[in-house]
Amino acid sequence: MVKQIIFITILLITLGIFTYTVKRIYNFFRLTKPFPVSEWGKRINITLKVAIGQTKIFRLPVIGFIHALVFWGFMVITLGSIEMVIDGIAGIERSMSATGWFYDFVMASGDIMAYVIMVAIIIFLIRRLFMTIRRFYGIEMQPKSKIDALIALSIIFLLMVSLAGINLTYVQGHPVDYEGLFPVSAALAPLLFGESQNMLFLHELSWWTHILLIFAFANILPYSKHFHVFTSIPNVFLSRLEPLGHLPNMENVTREVKLMLDPETAFAPAPEGEVIPSRFGVKDVEDVTWKNYLDSLACTECGRCTAVCPANITGKKLSPRKIFVDLRARMKEKGPGLLKNKSFDDSKSLIGDYISTEELWACTTCNACAQECPININHPTLILDMRRYLVMEESAAPASLNTMFTNIENNGAPWQFSPEDRMKWTESL
Repeated sequence: MVKQIIFITILLITLGIFTYTVKRIYNFFRLTKPFPVSEWGKRINITLKVAIGQTKIFRLPVIGFIHALVFWGFMVITLGSIEMVIDGIAGIERSMSATGWFYDFVMASGDIMAYVIMVAIIIFLIRRLFMTIRRFYGIEMQPKSKIDALIALSIIFLLMVSLAGINLTYVQGHPVDYEGLFPVSAALAPLLFGESQNMLFLHELSWWTHILLIFAFANILPYSKHFHVFTSIPNVFLSRLEPLGHLPNMENVTREVKLMLDPETAFAPAPEGEVIPSRFGVKDVEDVTWKNYLDSLACTECGRCTAVCPANITGKKLSPRKIFVDLRARMKEKGPGLLKNKSFDDSKSLIGDYISTEELWACTTCNACAQECPININHPTLILDMRRYLVMEESAAPASLNTMFTNIENNGAPWQFSPEDRMKWTESL
């Protein structure tokens, strides 16, 4: 009974802190622009393929496979964590054992994956501490990012150690009548503990260590780059469905062009419900869509996008990863002020103070970054929207583009030749 009261108290505190954090993030989403979502069938298919199947992670086959094992292992272990919460609230043990073969499968898979994940985390730590991997570095990768990664990996390792401790002590303490299957722990327990069966203290220590680490980790994640543990699957579900090469038009601009081309509709009223935009393109966080902001929260900072970016490879300042790292940081800076006052202005903006125009114009819109991203973030669409702001609001396009715009205006084509001279090249044929 005392254990139940303590557990429920800690659970309520954990849920209270987590609810406060989620509410804060939800309020930031309310500051952003709409993003339409449709075609649910396609989205479910993409989620099963990319998120659950981890297909894009295998482009780096060895480390991708190890990462996929960690992901799949966590999916199975999460079921065991749910059982622990039920047990803690109800004051019972192994509450899901009534599911029979399914319980055996879940417990056996979790037992195996606990040790697999331990090995995987050691590999990840070695890569980060002792190996120089180019995509782990960059101007956007501050020391905090490295510390953040090391803390998360350490907590995950301790979670697996404590889970193994639960299984080992449970099997050793119940040599005949335990529920579930624990193939690895059943083999290791006699080697570690010999004939001893008094495992109550070690089992309780492992149990409480594991569940408290889960509760702590759940509330640490939203403040770190590892928030993708919660956001990556929803982000894949909400992937852009158009082909990567498709660059979306601005609907309000398209409508105006169509009206100009059709004199009969020149004075037609605006469609009911249409909102005249306060700004063309994206200058700051309040101009992005909520999907853009979700992308920034889901970004794992793995650097696969930057590693394949031709602009970055050839020494230009653009790093696709930095675009979304900066968006997340800017929302964290400006969001609280906007929540208090919608017209809040701190004399800064996403463009200029965080992302330079040099970075934006370096993008070739080749979509290599979007193709490589394991959680289907689409970087070029946000870059394009920031370019649109520069061109349509600031008239700040590069000189080569301004020349093209002038030619289109004067000659109806990007080239500096009048329409009358356009066919002269054929005269010598």
